[in-house]
Amino acid sequence: MLKFEENMIKDEDIEMLHSVVSFRGVPMAKMNVENWEPVEYFQARHDDVVLATYPKAGTTWVSEILDMIYNGGDLEKCQRDTIYNRVPYMEIRIPGMPSGVDQLELLASPRLIKTHLPIQLMPESFWEKKCKVIYVARNAKDVAVSYFFFHQMVKALPDPGPWDKFLADYMNGTVSYGSWYDHVKGWWEKRKQYGILYLFYEDLKEDPKREIKKILHYLEKELSDEVLEKIVHHTSFQVMSKNDMANYKTIPNDILNQTNTAFMRKGEAGDWKNHFTVAQNEAFDNQYQEQMLGTSLHFRTAI
Repeated sequence: MLKFEENMIKDEDIEMLHSVVSFRGVPMAKMNVENWEPVEYFQARHDDVVLATYPKAGTTWVSEILDMIYNGGDLEKCQRDTIYNRVPYMEIRIPGMPSGVDQLELLASPRLIKTHLPIQLMPESFWEKKCKVIYVARNAKDVAVSYFFFHQMVKALPDPGPWDKFLADYMNGTVSYGSWYDHVKGWWEKRKQYGILYLFYEDLKEDPKREIKKILHYLEKELSDEVLEKIVHHTSFQVMSKNDMANYKTIPNDILNQTNTAFMRKGEAGDWKNHFTVAQNEAFDNQYQEQMLGTSLHFRTAI
């Protein structure tokens, strides 16, 4: 179990926390890839459920949805602990704390597992055990904005600098977890060989009940319409942003500084329009057309 305390990160750990290194061709947080073996050889269980996303694509939102589904919509059970303990982040490593793998090994089945790994870095045991895997993708422009604000909050991430610098880094694929294009396309292609449920953030915003039904069908779960409505309400942005078991307010400001910007900031589709200049948008669109040429993957940048 992760339990954060004030001033728990030592000064000597800060440089490592800020470091992003190239790992097998993917920029990754140095702290996450040191001692990679436990992740690479992670032993999946047949009833594990994996939630994979590029960062800032609705991970916490869908984590809460999954936990509610597996607890039959019981709100009290979903208040038993913070979301990062109920749905551990597999590849996370923080000095002096249990790793994501350590957390998961102690959990009873069925386990809900969160990861941001690109497809090529996923442990093979998930495919061997034929686990249920859900991937959630969000349009590239909104991810860029959300990831920028996230970098400003998280001590373990490098200083993003001004927006124009961060956007350039993001477009170059040099931010942690690498290219958004490679990530979403890699998982999209994998679904052809493996039974992955590929969902879109914008669809979830447009009609959460419809998309949660897709998740239920995929997981072979049945819930009453009353419970389904409860899940829709409980996992709405308005409710989750006030839920301390979901909004990361339990993490001290010296680790996740929410003084100026909340972890659950807006939860909108189309907020990129408030941040991209006309020139930035044109350059982004040109790159997008080149990078997405030949794929059947399509995104909406507003709903």
